[in-house]
Amino acid sequence: MATTAQLFEEPFDADEYIERLAWRTPGGGSKGGAEAFDPKRLLEEFENHIEELKQLDERIQRRVEKLEHQCHREAKEFAHKVQDLQRSNQVAFQHFQELDEHISYVATKVCHLGDQLEGVNTPRQRAVEAQRLMTYFNEFLDGELRSDVFNNPDKIKEAADIIQKLHLIAQELPFDRFADVKAKIASKYHDLERQLIQEFTAAQRRGEIGRMREVAAVLLHFKGYAHCVDVYIKQCQEGAYLRNDVFEDTAILCQRVNKQVGEVFSSPETVMAKLIQNIFENKLQAHVKEKLDGTRHSDVEQYLKNLYDLYTRTTALATKLTEFNLGSDKHTFLSKLIKSIFSSYLESYIGMEREYLRTRGAMILQRYYDSKNHQKRPIGTGSIQDLKERIRQRTNLPLGPSIDTHGETFLSPELVVNLLQETRHAFERCHRLSDPSDLPKNAFSIFLLLVDHLCVEHIDYALEIGLSAIPSADAKNANLYFLDVVQQANSIFHLFDKQFNDQLMPLISSSPKLAECLHKKKEVIEQMEVKLDTGIDRTLNCMVGQMRHILATEQKKTDFRPEDENNVMIQYTTACSKVCTYVSRQVEHVRKSMDGKNVDTVLTELGVRFHRLIHEHLQQYSYSSMGGMLAICDVAEYRRCAKDFRVPLVLQLFDTLHALCNLLVVAPDNLKQVCSGEQLTNLDRNLLHAFVQLRVDYRSARLGRHFS
Repeated sequence: MATTAQLFEEPFDADEYIERLAWRTPGGGSKGGAEAFDPKRLLEEFENHIEELKQLDERIQRRVEKLEHQCHREAKEFAHKVQDLQRSNQVAFQHFQELDEHISYVATKVCHLGDQLEGVNTPRQRAVEAQRLMTYFNEFLDGELRSDVFNNPDKIKEAADIIQKLHLIAQELPFDRFADVKAKIASKYHDLERQLIQEFTAAQRRGEIGRMREVAAVLLHFKGYAHCVDVYIKQCQEGAYLRNDVFEDTAILCQRVNKQVGEVFSSPETVMAKLIQNIFENKLQAHVKEKLDGTRHSDVEQYLKNLYDLYTRTTALATKLTEFNLGSDKHTFLSKLIKSIFSSYLESYIGMEREYLRTRGAMILQRYYDSKNHQKRPIGTGSIQDLKERIRQRTNLPLGPSIDTHGETFLSPELVVNLLQETRHAFERCHRLSDPSDLPKNAFSIFLLLVDHLCVEHIDYALEIGLSAIPSADAKNANLYFLDVVQQANSIFHLFDKQFNDQLMPLISSSPKLAECLHKKKEVIEQMEVKLDTGIDRTLNCMVGQMRHILATEQKKTDFRPEDENNVMIQYTTACSKVCTYVSRQVEHVRKSMDGKNVDTVLTELGVRFHRLIHEHLQQYSYSSMGGMLAICDVAEYRRCAKDFRVPLVLQLFDTLHALCNLLVVAPDNLKQVCSGEQLTNLDRNLLHAFVQLRVDYRSARLGRHFS
């Protein structure tokens, strides 16, 4: 059976169990074993083993039942024990509640007894204290202070406590009966107060924080406590301002003192605020007054720079000081201190700023014109000037004598940079020094001064001079400088526009002044554009006039009716060559002077006028067969020149003109076919007829019948 138990060792496998049982049975092994295989013996062994397993199962089952019975019995016993413990716990909890109630009752009695004892002891202590104070009061009545507390310097703290109480009592006594003793107590009060302040001062010099704290606590109940704080503040500043930078010194001083006041005084925020107020009202105000009052009337430029710098550094210092505990509303407190220093200067700031900009701008302008040895011409205003301007805009006639500027545009980039630099500084000062409610209005007034100096007195004046310098359209060899004026005026206005967006817009973007500024800017632009358009138009007229002059002087009638038709060696006429050279030079000039779409606009207008001139010019001559060929060569050269314009319309016009010139040389029988060509089919028949009439063989060949 023991062997059977061994076979049930874990892990149990039924197949392996049978194999092991067969292997242990003699004759139950494999056929190749030591003994022959005996199935009967193996069957007998299996049957015996099954019986053994049944017996083993019965024994195990009886043991399980026994253990289950024992477990049920012990569970019942444990349940009874738990019930007994619960009953015991309830009893203990009831006892605990009774004990707690008893303790509470006893504690109540003890508290009541304590209150009774305190009620008896407090009057007794007061009586003792009153008796002690009466003893000291009697010494003041007798006029002789015998107590050691008043004569021992080491007991100054106790003496201060006594005299402070006696001083309060003396305030309630009638003056007529106790005048003498009240005076003695007051004298001793002030004497002790003075000694305490001296002791505090000495401790501060020695750096004894603990002693300073003790003395400050005693002085807290004295009237001289404020004086103690004043002495502390005064001594803190001794040796703190040894450098030239009062703002940096103040920041370092406050940083150092802030750590100390919390260890010395019971209300450090009050002491810190008083220290900062003292610094602002004395050190900083004196420094600001010294810097500003000396230059306020003698050097306005330096005054404005100093005011901006001092105000900026003061506000930066105030920002640093907000790190410290100065009470509940430290921002308002610091703002009031700054206002107390700068209010008188800020009230008059914008007036001085405008006056300075007005004077400075006029000086910069005058200095420039003086360097050019130029006396500014007065520009007329009023109804007569307006009438002249309207006539000039509509007729392009030069009203008044032409001025020779010798190529001077009277526009200076250096002057413009100086004006914009001054205005930029003014906008920065305005942003910093103006009250937020006045900022848009002040910025707008500065902008108006910039418009007056830069746009009116400089750009507009240069345009007026430039317009006056443009020669008449029939002038010979005229020098055209107005395009240079246009180029520089555009560059200057770009700088003006950049400052408008970068400097002015942030100051007025959220105020009603924005609309006024935009309107003023638009008005200035429109006024300048009118003069620029007028000047460009008159300049183009001069260019066309110069081309007309070249054609008139260089073009000969024999160019298109040569005496020897068989001996023409030139590719195009001299007049054509000179006109193309002149036009190419002017096109390049326009490209350098304009930008953006303005280039195409001006070149389109110049190209159209150029085409009209050539068209009209060609109609002044009659053409032989070889002359017509030469005219075609001229127009081809004009067309090549027109390509430099890079304007499709201009090139198309010259293509059409070139096609028209073919009518001068085409065989009479082919005229109708040529006129029906792609480029000529849409043209007026009268125009085509007019060109055919220019042929010398018009009448002899009866070419008119082709258009009847």
